[in-house]
Amino acid sequence: MALEGVSDQELRRHFEMLKGVEHHKNELILELLSRVDRLDESYQQMALDHQRETQFNREGQLRERKLQDELRKIKAFMNRDPFVLVLIDGDGMIFEDSLIREGELGGKEAAAVLWNGIKDHVHDTLPDIPSDCRIVTRIYANMKGLSEACWKAGLVDKPSLIEQFYRGFTGSKILFDFIDVGPGKDRADEKINELFKLHLGDFHCHHIFFGCSHDNGYARLLEQYTEPMITDRITLLEGVPFEKELNAMKAKYTTVKLPNLFRSTKINAYNQPVYHVSQSLPQHPIQVSSNETASPPIPNGYQSPYQPIIGMSTPSPAPSNPSTMNPKAPTWASAATSAVQVVSPPATPTPALSSLASGTDIPRNRYGQRIDPPTVYDKDEVDRVRKMKLCNVHFLRGDCGYDPCTHSHNKKLSKSEMAALKTVARMVPCRQGSACDDPKCMYGHR
Repeated sequence: MALEGVSDQELRRHFEMLKGVEHHKNELILELLSRVDRLDESYQQMALDHQRETQFNREGQLRERKLQDELRKIKAFMNRDPFVLVLIDGDGMIFEDSLIREGELGGKEAAAVLWNGIKDHVHDTLPDIPSDCRIVTRIYANMKGLSEACWKAGLVDKPSLIEQFYRGFTGSKILFDFIDVGPGKDRADEKINELFKLHLGDFHCHHIFFGCSHDNGYARLLEQYTEPMITDRITLLEGVPFEKELNAMKAKYTTVKLPNLFRSTKINAYNQPVYHVSQSLPQHPIQVSSNETASPPIPNGYQSPYQPIIGMSTPSPAPSNPSTMNPKAPTWASAATSAVQVVSPPATPTPALSSLASGTDIPRNRYGQRIDPPTVYDKDEVDRVRKMKLCNVHFLRGDCGYDPCTHSHNKKLSKSEMAALKTVARMVPCRQGSACDDPKCMYGHR
């Protein structure tokens, strides 16, 4: 720029103008530097965040991988030793007559039929259960009571066949067991109930086959489990037709009836009429000729169908064909050879309610079967008392042996509540059925 001819004022004005430009340039540079500082600070923060997220993700991946490994181990452990449980109340789920009459061999055959039936059912209808799943079977019953009942009903020639049958059943498979609970009401029920609850929550147990069709009492157990994820794990085995309460709820469960395995009808321990000898009447002698030998004595506890009934002072004429009255029962004529002389037996008593149990007031019919007298009750009152969860044994028998008992002992009941409680108790069938001779029994007898 030529400065010649430029006045001092003009130079100063140019100088001031250049100073302003320089000032704006400096401010711009300072602003740019400030922005660079802020961007660098943000970058450093984001870098830290990114580093933290990267570390968190890495730790999360390691943790997830570890959890997946643990989950695989747990699944492998849960899938180890899978089994299905066959739980049977042997007091009511009776095997077919043709099986139990074979004794030990019949027990082995029954175990094979049961094992094959369960295996086929699992394969056909339960595909989620592993193919190597084992079958565990537990049968609970009163051996002595069951043996005597089958013998009295004419199903076996001698009570010991039942013991032989279950010996063969237990010995045929490693995981098949018959457990003798001994005499006493509800002993089998209580053990079965607890074992059912225990295995229902066991992840090794993939399914439960429950043999209980004969007893309404098990409806109390099953009604506690209504969720589909639980009911899908339960299959009800059918022997005799399902009792009323079980029949009403069986739609929630899968049911199966294994062919040629369990009886479809209940046994009748009084299939032979039982009469008690009157002490006022003389025993009829059996005369055996000197050259003949009497057959073995009649089993201990057997009552001939020809013995007179209590209270019969004058016997009626004998039936024309006494063997038709009870074809399975042994007769006095079979106790000796043709030289035996037997007096004519009395006729069958008239069908009227009578107390045949000596020294008790237990009502029985003409066949010696225990029957309950009719009763009238208020359904609403019975339903109300049932919901009170009272201890039947405590209030009706006074000898509850449970400590602690899960039902109430503390309420004071009115006469109407006591009557309703008796009706509630009678709705549960007696395990001994019409053979029951317990004067204090509070259950139902049909």
